[in-house]
Amino acid sequence: MRTSIATVSLSGSLTEKLTAASRAGFDGVEIFENDLLASPLSPREVRARCADLGLTVDLYQPLRDIEAVPEGEFGRNLRRARHKFELMGELGADTVLVCSSVSPSAVDDDALAARQLSELASLAADFGIRVAYEALAWGRHVSTYDHAWRIVEAAGHPALGTCLDSFHILSRGSDPKGIEDIPGEKIFFLQLADAPLLAMDVLQWSRHYRCFPGQGGFDVAGLVRHVLRTGYDGPLSLEVFNDVFRQAEAGPTAVDARRSLLMLQEAVGVAELPAPVVPTGVAFAELVTPDAEPVSALLGALGFARTARHRSKPVDLWELGEARILVNTGPAARRDGTGLAAIGLESPDPRAAARRAEALLAPVLPRRRAPEDVPLDAVAAPDGTELFFCATGRAPELPDWLADFAAVPHEPAPSPARIDHLALVQPWHQYDEAALFHRAVLGLHAQDSVDVADPYGLLRSRAVTDAGGRVRIALGVGAAPADDTLHAQHIALAVDDVVAAARAFRAAGGAPLPIPGNYHDDLAARYEFPDGELETYRELGILYDRDAGGAFRHCYTRTVGRVFFELVERDPGYRGYGAQNAPVRLAAQHAGRPAR
Repeated sequence: MRTSIATVSLSGSLTEKLTAASRAGFDGVEIFENDLLASPLSPREVRARCADLGLTVDLYQPLRDIEAVPEGEFGRNLRRARHKFELMGELGADTVLVCSSVSPSAVDDDALAARQLSELASLAADFGIRVAYEALAWGRHVSTYDHAWRIVEAAGHPALGTCLDSFHILSRGSDPKGIEDIPGEKIFFLQLADAPLLAMDVLQWSRHYRCFPGQGGFDVAGLVRHVLRTGYDGPLSLEVFNDVFRQAEAGPTAVDARRSLLMLQEAVGVAELPAPVVPTGVAFAELVTPDAEPVSALLGALGFARTARHRSKPVDLWELGEARILVNTGPAARRDGTGLAAIGLESPDPRAAARRAEALLAPVLPRRRAPEDVPLDAVAAPDGTELFFCATGRAPELPDWLADFAAVPHEPAPSPARIDHLALVQPWHQYDEAALFHRAVLGLHAQDSVDVADPYGLLRSRAVTDAGGRVRIALGVGAAPADDTLHAQHIALAVDDVVAAARAFRAAGGAPLPIPGNYHDDLAARYEFPDGELETYRELGILYDRDAGGAFRHCYTRTVGRVFFELVERDPGYRGYGAQNAPVRLAAQHAGRPAR
């Protein structure tokens, strides 16, 4: 199906919005009147610019408070409409959106609304234009799609149809099944938006918190299925009002929007994409650093052994059981300190995983490699983290990244471990995009979003995971961009005995994150522990959590650059990440950060 996006969904000038929409692969645009009024381009020049970019102008939105008003006011509305229809001829738009009135002068009279909309449609038809009547969720007298359809049906004009908007329908809790009673040819336009499930005024909800399909809590795919059953063959168009999107760069936002529509089309069966290839584990995490000494000291204290060196790059492999960390000191090393730059994901079919990622507009990364290096497929996540699709030592016909490394003498690691989860802090404007990306591209399941108090506000976090919990990635965004401790990423290592691991870390010279005594005093009030257990947790800075599936014991290292490690002991049934302990960890990290 054709795809479209409203210019209000993107930031920048009208020209910048059109360029971003075209580059992202949209077929058309809805042009908001304010975007046109603020543009130095004339309507004819906008039309030419769209044609150059391969875009059609699918909808124009210049008319408000048209129907069910006193005759004198309606006469003025028709005069205004005539002017707009003449402009639309120059713009190349053949469908105009008319939202249900919110005017105090509008009256509750469906017959009057139908008659006046019919007159408007007659005038529009003279210009070759169709009128799409939409029920605003906060309309004065018409606020539901079925009510708007009854008025359109009563008007009975061929140039008058309805516009369906997923936000206006789903935010009111209306049953979208009734859409199937509307003839497809009378649905002139379909606007789509998702939203988080919030309890607030619907107008404020609409104006500030809409998001792209798949990023919120609405069943947008279910609504679209009902629309398609009517025979509707118009575009799927995104109309998203969102404060974050309007401040972010238009290009990446448009790509995120297009990805959401691709995923939606796949869900409703109108587009076929390469099937998801869900990763089965974490092959490695790669740290880049301008100074390997602090990282090496931390890894050594954790029990890692330096086992191999890349044959052609300044990259060392450190291993602790199944956990593998790459330390890269090459040109890619960050100037702002140590950071987590790449993740290797075990994949049942690396090439198929890469095809899926590319089809969903993930940037494919060129490999800077020597001719003898193993070819690996990699894409960039929204925050720039590189994701490699790996098949570690599984089959001769699959590339094994370990073949690029030559073993170095080392002592065996003292205890087994594996990567339990990775926590990646996202740029503030890419949090929703990141959650959708990991779901769509990697086929991971998104858990509920949680808000965690930090010293400066709230940290939002949402984990994505596979069904078996072999891949867990926690995506977070903080409220205080000036505080580096809130932007640190971390690697959680699963161990069999966190008490033993914490003692060994200290004995090896490791610096654990100090936990305030008040925290452990509170633990004593919340849980009962065997004699001596709580005292051990207090001594070693171990935190504790419990859910219906079991217990979770964990502790943290101090931060090196923008990375720290977590040691975790997870009962098999525990599904969380110790979120209730996060405020204590964040405060402790803030208290321990270097003075500025």
